[in-house]
Amino acid sequence: MTAARGTDGVLVDRYGRVARDLRVSLTDKCNLRCTYCMPAEGLPWLAGPQLLSDDEIVRLVRVAVKRLGVTEVRFTGGEPLIRPGVVGIVAAVAALEPRPRISLTTNGLGLDRLAPALRAAGLDRVNVSLDTLDAARFARLTRRDRLADVLAGLAGAAAAGLTPVKINSVLMRGVNDDEAPALLRFALAHGYELRFIEQMPLDAQHGWDRAAMVTADEILATLRTGGDARTRGDAGTGATRRTGFDLTPDPAERGAAPAETWLVDGGPARVGVIGSVTRPFCGDCDRTRLTADGQVRACLFATEESDLRGALRAGADDDELARRWRAAMWGKRAGHGIDDPTFLQPARPMSAIGG
Repeated sequence: MTAARGTDGVLVDRYGRVARDLRVSLTDKCNLRCTYCMPAEGLPWLAGPQLLSDDEIVRLVRVAVKRLGVTEVRFTGGEPLIRPGVVGIVAAVAALEPRPRISLTTNGLGLDRLAPALRAAGLDRVNVSLDTLDAARFARLTRRDRLADVLAGLAGAAAAGLTPVKINSVLMRGVNDDEAPALLRFALAHGYELRFIEQMPLDAQHGWDRAAMVTADEILATLRTGGDARTRGDAGTGATRRTGFDLTPDPAERGAAPAETWLVDGGPARVGVIGSVTRPFCGDCDRTRLTADGQVRACLFATEESDLRGALRAGADDDELARRWRAAMWGKRAGHGIDDPTFLQPARPMSAIGG
């Protein structure tokens, strides 16, 4: 494959990977202050003129779908639900031909109120971040006493038909790593699909410590034992029962999905683990990212970006925007390189990149 191939056709890189999954950040702002993401006072947010307008977002998504072969669009943030035009953006993207599959990742605040409108606009499903079921712990982790609102958002999404409703959970050693079994029991009871995610070096404070990260292997071991190797007595009977889960590899083809999935107690329920650090899936990555200020990122951990906002506002036509996007993706690296001694954490935190 030659470099010329990187400037025509779909979003292919020099390693032959084709990007068909577009992650679009609608804002860098968030209404939570999760301790592993940002400081209590928040961050220096992008100024209004720096952000893509609703029409600019839709135009770039249209270029990606109609000219570059993108088939999946996920809206992210920051917190995408605080973007005033989110419902209209979803509706405009849902009207594209060919129609992409459309999802959204949210912290769940306000989702119960917006879910019906988002579903009517064309949103297919949601991922909701939830790291704990304990209200006091939630308040400490997020610096906001809003667990009840997140739970209401999950229920509202399911009621609106935004299914499968997926939960994203990050476990942190000594913070909430004891909750893996409880989170899975909760998801199973409500029909949600749970995905555990290894904590990644994308915090604004640059305080990520690999030794403090709960690994995929540890998560699976905890689920299988129920948190420890003991059995628990049933009250009043003296009998004991297993507290862990029987996990077997999901026979379904994983494809480019970031999560490895396991059948829970024989299925059909599943649980997933996204081992971005210890089990990287870079070789099958099919994602491209657009930040809220119009920068293309070939990788979540990229240290460089390609500006589409400037070209768009300077009058570039769709052919030129597509050419620039292809060129940006052609330079995608083979892997994120977290285990490389020369690895540098991106200057932008997750809230500014979009997950």
